[in-house]
Amino acid sequence: MGKVINLRTRRKQQAREDKAALAAQNRLRFGRSAAERDRDEQQRAQDERRMAQLRREPAAPADGDTNGEGT
Repeated sequence: MGKVINLRTRRKQQAREDKAALAAQNRLRFGRSAAERDRDEQQRAQDERRMAQLRREPAAPADGDTNGEGT
């Protein structure tokens, strides 16, 4: 005679295995290590600083004319 198994327990075990497999797939698709996130954040901050240094200010108005009206 075959081994008797509890179907409810087997369903729960299968659900846990399915959940673990899905988690493994998600880690491969979306996961990044803390070091990768930190590196990307540092790179973004460096890029922002570089862009701020290269940013040109708008030209100052000539002849002290601040609102564009003539005399």
